[in-house]
Amino acid sequence: MMTRRAFLAACGLTFCAGCVGVGRGRPAPNLVVVFPDQMRAHALGFMGLDAAHTPRLDAFAAEGRAFTQAVSNYPVCSPFRAILMSGALPWVSGVTGNCVSTERRVGPELRADLACWSDVLAAAGYDLCYIGKWHLDAPRRPWVPTSNNNGPQKWNEWCPPSRRHGFNRWYAYGTYDRHLRPMYWETDAPRDGFRYVDQWGPEHEADKAIAFLRETKGPFALVVSMNPPHTGYELVPKRYLRRYAGRDATTLAKGDYPPAGTPMGKHFRWAMPYYLAAVEGVDEQFGRILDALEETGHAEDTVVLFCSDHGCCLGAHGLPTKNNPYEESMRIPCLVRWKGHIAPGRDAGLVDAFDLAPTLLGLLGQPIPGHMVGRNLAPYLLGEAPADLSEPRLYLHLWGRNRDDEFPTEPVPLAAAPEGLPDGKRGLRSAKRKCVFVYDAQAKRLGAVLFDLDADPCETRNLAAERPDQVAEARAALKARLRAIGDPFAEVL
Repeated sequence: MMTRRAFLAACGLTFCAGCVGVGRGRPAPNLVVVFPDQMRAHALGFMGLDAAHTPRLDAFAAEGRAFTQAVSNYPVCSPFRAILMSGALPWVSGVTGNCVSTERRVGPELRADLACWSDVLAAAGYDLCYIGKWHLDAPRRPWVPTSNNNGPQKWNEWCPPSRRHGFNRWYAYGTYDRHLRPMYWETDAPRDGFRYVDQWGPEHEADKAIAFLRETKGPFALVVSMNPPHTGYELVPKRYLRRYAGRDATTLAKGDYPPAGTPMGKHFRWAMPYYLAAVEGVDEQFGRILDALEETGHAEDTVVLFCSDHGCCLGAHGLPTKNNPYEESMRIPCLVRWKGHIAPGRDAGLVDAFDLAPTLLGLLGQPIPGHMVGRNLAPYLLGEAPADLSEPRLYLHLWGRNRDDEFPTEPVPLAAAPEGLPDGKRGLRSAKRKCVFVYDAQAKRLGAVLFDLDADPCETRNLAAERPDQVAEARAALKARLRAIGDPFAEVL
C-alpha cells in the first residue's frame, strides 16, 4: 500500500522536514478555516448591504485582509468544496456538480487520488481536524437511513478514512439540513455508526473546535464547515431571531426584490429574517473559535480564513437560492488574518475560489501541486511582491438547463455545436462588468447577458443587445481563457 508521503511524492511534490516556512526563516503557521454554507458577501455587516449584525466578523475583517470582490466560480456546495480542497478544475477533481445520487445513478465525488492542501499538510506532519459538512462523497446503496436520503435523490453519505484527504480527526457528515438536530460520524465510526445531537449545528461544532484547539499539540489545521445559513433557515435558535422578527423584510436587505404576494416575494419576506438570524449565530460561534485561539496562545501563529461556498438570492431575480451568476449567489465573504504578517485592510482585488488552496499552502510555506490552477497570493498578502488583481474572474456552470424565466438572454451567433456538450453557462466577472454566455444544447442556441455592475448593481437590465462591442470583447477573452484550461465550452464561442 502506498503511503501518503509516497503518493504526494508521486505527484511531483517534495517536503521539508518538520514544518518550517520555506525561504522565510520563520516557523510555518497553523491554519483555521471556517466556512458557513450559503452565506453571501452581502450579509457581512461592514459591507453595508444586508442589515446583518456581525460584530465579530466586522472586527476580524479590520484585523486582517478583507477581499470585498471575492467570488465563487461555481456557486454550488460540492463544486466549491472540491475547488477549496483540491484547487483543481471540476473536470479534474471529478466534482462537476453536487455530490448526489438517484435511484439509477451514482453521482460525482472528489477523486481520492488527487492531492488536496490537507494531503500536503498531513505529509508535513500537521494534526488535521475536520468538523461539519463535507459533501464530497456520492451516496451509495444501501442508502444511509437519514431523512434526506428518503426521496428519489440521495444526498447524505459517510466518508471512509481512505477518502478523508489526510484529516486524522473527523467529526463530520455528508450533507444534512436539520440544523437543530444535526448528525455526525466520528473518526472511528463505521458507516452505520452516526449519531444525532440535540444542539444547533454551528454551536456544537464550535464546541468541538474549541476542544480540539485546547487539546492539539500542533502544528495543526482545523476546518469548521458550518451548514447554516443554508436552507432550513427557520431552524435557528430563537435568541438570534429577536433582532429581525417582525421587521419589514425590505428594510433588511438592499436590492431589487419581488413584490409582496408573488411566490418569490413571499419567500423573501419569510426567509430573510431567519437567514440573518442564522448569520448572526454564525458570527457569534466564529467569535468563540477566535477567543479559543487567544486562550490557547495561537492567535499570533495561526492563519485564519473565513469564507463561504456561495451566496443566496433569497428571492432576488425571482430565484430562491444559488447556482446562478447573480451577485447575491456569486459574491462570498473572503477574510484572511495572520497577525503581524498580513497587513490589514479592505482589498477590492478580484479573487476567486481557485486562489484559496494555493494561497493557503503558500502562506504555510508548503509545496503547491501542479493541478492547483489558481494564484498563490501569499507573496502579495505578506507584502513580499505586488500582484495585479484586476483580471476578470471565471464563472463556471457545468450542468443544468437554463430556464428563460430564470435567466433571460440575448441571442448571439453560435460558433459550433459540439456533439455531447451539455447545457451550461460560462462567463467573466470584473469589478464593473459581468458577461455570461448560456448554451442550450437541445436548441443549439447561445445567449448572452451583460450587466454594468457600476450603474446597475442589482443586475436588473441586460445590456447585451445595446453593447455588442462589450459582448464581443468579453467573448474573445472568455474563449481564450477556456481554451487555456481545456474547457470544450470554448468551441461554442
